[in-house]
Amino acid sequence: MTDEQGTSGAILVVGGGISGLTAALEAAEVGNDVYLVEKNAYFGGRVAQLNQYFPKLCPPSCGLEINFKRIKDNRRIRTYTMTSVTAVSGGPGNYEVTLETSPRYVNSNCTACGECADACPDEIDNEFNFGMNKSKAAYLPHEMAFPRRYVINKEALTSAGADAVKASCKYGAVDLDMATESKTINVASIIWATGWTPYDPTKMDNLKFNESNAIVTNMMIERMAAPGGPTNGAILRPGDNKEPESFAFVQCAGSRDENHLEFCSYICCMATFKQMTYIRERYPEAKIYVFYIDLRTPGKYEKFREKLMKDANSTFIKGKVAEIIPESDGSVTVVAENAVTGEKIKQNVDMAVLATGMQPSLAVNGTPVALDTDPSGFVNSNPETGVLSAGCACRAADVVTSNQSATAAALKAIQVSRRS
Repeated sequence: MTDEQGTSGAILVVGGGISGLTAALEAAEVGNDVYLVEKNAYFGGRVAQLNQYFPKLCPPSCGLEINFKRIKDNRRIRTYTMTSVTAVSGGPGNYEVTLETSPRYVNSNCTACGECADACPDEIDNEFNFGMNKSKAAYLPHEMAFPRRYVINKEALTSAGADAVKASCKYGAVDLDMATESKTINVASIIWATGWTPYDPTKMDNLKFNESNAIVTNMMIERMAAPGGPTNGAILRPGDNKEPESFAFVQCAGSRDENHLEFCSYICCMATFKQMTYIRERYPEAKIYVFYIDLRTPGKYEKFREKLMKDANSTFIKGKVAEIIPESDGSVTVVAENAVTGEKIKQNVDMAVLATGMQPSLAVNGTPVALDTDPSGFVNSNPETGVLSAGCACRAADVVTSNQSATAAALKAIQVSRRS
């Protein structure tokens, strides 16, 4: 284990998504040293997986690339990927934190030339694309990955694969003997920006996610619609690659449900309206059915909602979906009760999209150290102790709100550091 002493008033940001990037930059640009750690092999979080995001329907590169450049240009920010917090001791202004970094098996000599991936015979499920395609066991996490360095899933390598990737790299970047490393740092304050995880659709037995390729999640749609996604921007039914002629959006899939997530996930309604625009761009005549409890499109988003609700080929049904039935022809039938008319509805569609909720990642993976969390797993900020939360670690939020939250957390962290 190595000790790495930060300067007085250093701040640790845990999580390198859009909130963590924002918090780190805000703190560093006023003179604080910042440690930015991320458990994945890349920074960018969930935003990197989106096709577009509000309010301007920008691609992820719109917000992430400039932040990546600012991170690289700021010497006060020290970045660590594949790194987790394993222990915290001390108190406000003087925390000692233990970090653990998993091996990437690719060192800093990597030029991202791709020769190792070309040579690798072994494949794994592509987690970035929610398992909708395969990648090599030596891979670049995604086309916009920062840092732009390959990573190797050593456990998935055969002996022949290991020999192939080592022989392919003329820069000596492949190092299969890398080991886990630990280090301790001293910081004045800690910002938890650990983000969110899509609610597991397999937990909702009535929605039959595992029983039909025609049932997908809203984040799977984002990856399909993305130019660099598993289908290169085409929205196709997994399994048979059919171009769907009809879609059903199932709102509140797991949210506002005492058996799953009790809270409203906030972004799901707007995500559905956004994804309707993806469908319309590709399938102008496709039938779209939206099953909802309430439509929550706050403020300036009301006009966006009104425009899409006027779509002649779109039907909105106020009613919670009771069941989805897989059919022998690959389609599915969505069963619901219209809360307005009392009519029982059975609507057959080529693809059903589950608008799964936002679950705080720490509620799924567990907190690595003792944290003050609410019953849903969101982290409560405490400016007095200097342990703060930002973005979707503290509540379900969109990108704009997450950035505002990150700025607020950074300001509070700076105040703690100034007192130390």
